Amino acid sequence: MTLVIPFGRMGRFVGAAVCAVSLSACTTTPPVVQKPAVPSMEEFLANASQASTSGQKEQAVALWKQAAEAYPSDKTPWSNIAQTRYDAGQYGEAIVNAQEVLVRDPNDRLANSIIAISGLRLSTRALADLSRQNNLSGSIRTESQDLAKLLRESLGEQVLVPPAPAANTTPAKATAAKGRKGKKADSGSAADPFGALK
Repeated sequence: MTLVIPFGRMGRFVGAAVCAVSLSACTTTPPVVQKPAVPSMEEFLANASQASTSGQKEQAVALWKQAAEAYPSDKTPWSNIAQTRYDAGQYGEAIVNAQEVLVRDPNDRLANSIIAISGLRLSTRALADLSRQNNLSGSIRTESQDLAKLLRESLGEQVLVPPAPAANTTPAKATAAKGRKGKKADSGSAADPFGALK
């Protein structure tokens, strides 16, 4: 003998309600978390400029990097970083950041200038170090001379690094002083790393 429980209308309603509640639990979406609004490029630049002028260069660089991340196609943050690194004498980093500018604008004159001058300053340091160590010989010397020639031609100059003017020295005294110093003074000194390449 089986017991049959009649559900009727009320039973069907309760069954439908249980099913609806069960199914609605499956379709609920998690609450939407809104990201904070990204500051505009102008806000980034204003904050970074303020930090830079107050002497907080690294904080300014961090803000420019955030701006570069938020606005990847804009060259302005990279240009500011390159200029800051150049001004600080960090020529290798200045070159890297200036190259980021050129990725976005291949004709940017400031970036090209930073790369050229920073490269020359790094080369000058390296040549001065080699000259002090007396290691400027063989193929390095030949290649350096070729580069110096190319630089002179590009700049339209006869001499890359002009000699420092001597104070109160007449041409006759300068010639006599040169004769006393001998050839060693002409072969490049730490003050003029390109001296051996002229």
